[in-house]
Amino acid sequence: MRLALVALLLTTLFAQGCSWMKKWGDAEPGDPAPLVEFKPSLKVGRIWSTQIGDGMGKQGISMGPAYSSGRLFAADYEGRLVAVDAENGRKIWELKTEQPFSGGPGLDANQLYMGTIDGRVIAYERNGGAELWNSQVSSEVLIPPESADGVVVVRCIDGRVFGLDAVSGRRLWIFDHSVPLLTLRGNANLLVRAGVVFVGYDDGSVVALKLIDGSLVWSQTIVSQEGRTELERLADIGTLMVIVASDLIVSSYKKRVVSLAADSGRLLWFKEISSATGIQVDRTSLAVSEANGDLWMLDRRNGSTLWKVDRMRNRGLTRPAFYGNYVVVGDKEGYLHWLDTEIGSFVARERAGKKGFASAPLTVGTTLFVLTHGGDLIAYRAGAAL
Repeated sequence: MRLALVALLLTTLFAQGCSWMKKWGDAEPGDPAPLVEFKPSLKVGRIWSTQIGDGMGKQGISMGPAYSSGRLFAADYEGRLVAVDAENGRKIWELKTEQPFSGGPGLDANQLYMGTIDGRVIAYERNGGAELWNSQVSSEVLIPPESADGVVVVRCIDGRVFGLDAVSGRRLWIFDHSVPLLTLRGNANLLVRAGVVFVGYDDGSVVALKLIDGSLVWSQTIVSQEGRTELERLADIGTLMVIVASDLIVSSYKKRVVSLAADSGRLLWFKEISSATGIQVDRTSLAVSEANGDLWMLDRRNGSTLWKVDRMRNRGLTRPAFYGNYVVVGDKEGYLHWLDTEIGSFVARERAGKKGFASAPLTVGTTLFVLTHGGDLIAYRAGAAL
C-alpha cells in the first residue's frame, strides 16, 4: 500500500471523524503468488449458473447466498432479491426493489431479512418476496440479521445491536458498544444459541447478550488494540464466528485465532494467525485463511497445526469451505482452489470469473455454491457427486 495514499486517507478520515473501511479479503502488499502447478486428481464440474442482478458494486459489500429447504436466497447491491432452486438454478421468484442492500439475506422459518446502507431492516415473505415490515435502525447493516424465538437481532456498523419484534419490526431492545475510528469493511456474523447472542466487535472483543432483553452476559477481549498508528491497532473480529459443542471459535485481523468457553468467555486456547474472513470447522478440523494468503488447517480442540500452505500469498483468499474430503478457497482473481483436507495438496482448480467472490464458498450436501462479485451464482460438484 503506498504511504502517500495511506496518509491522504487518514488525513481525510480524521478530519471527517469517520471510519476508513478496507474491503475484507484484500491482500497484503506485494504481487499475487503465481498459480501453483500440479496434476489435477479431482474432477470438478459446473452444474449450473444464474445471474443475480449486478453483483456487489464498488462499495466493498459482501452478501453471500443463504440456503434453506432446497432454495438459495441472494441479493445484489441495487435492491434485487432472488430465490433460486438449489438443484437446477431456476429462479423461483425475483423481486426488484429500490433498496440499497448491504447485509443479508437472513432467514427464519417464514421470513427473509435484509439490511441496507441507509440503516433499514426489511422483512420479506419467503415464499413470494412480499414486504412485511420496514424498520429504521441507527446505521448501515453489513451482515445478515439473525432471527430466533420471535426476535430479529441486527448489528449496525456503529456498534449498536438491536432486538426487533419478528412480527412487526418494533424495537424491543438496544445494546450500545463503541467502535474504533479505523476499522475494516465488514462485521462479524451474529450467532444466536440457547437464548444468547454472540457479537464480535472491531476492537477485538466478543460479547454475549441475552436474546430476550439485550442485557450483557459476558465480555471478553481476545486481542488488545496496541500499536503506534491506527493501522497497527486494527483488531476486527473475523466475519465468521463458529460454535462447536460448548466452544466459541473466532479470529481477529490482529494475529489471533481463539477458542472461548461459550458460557463464560473463558479463553481455552489461541493461535497467532491474522484473519479478517473468519474460520470454518468440520468435525475436529478448523480451516482459516490468513491475511497474507497462507491457508491453515488446525485441530479445533487445541489449536495445534495440522498443515499450512504458503503458496497462495497475496491472492486475497476467501474464507475456506469444506467439501467432503477437500477444502475449497477462492481468490481475488476468481479461482477456486481445491486441496486435500488431510495433507493440504492441490487437487483441482476452477475459475468462476475474473472479478473475485462476493463471499466465501457455501457447501450444502454434495454441492458447492459460489457468488462472484459480478453477480454470478454458480453450483459445482466434484468427484463421485458428478
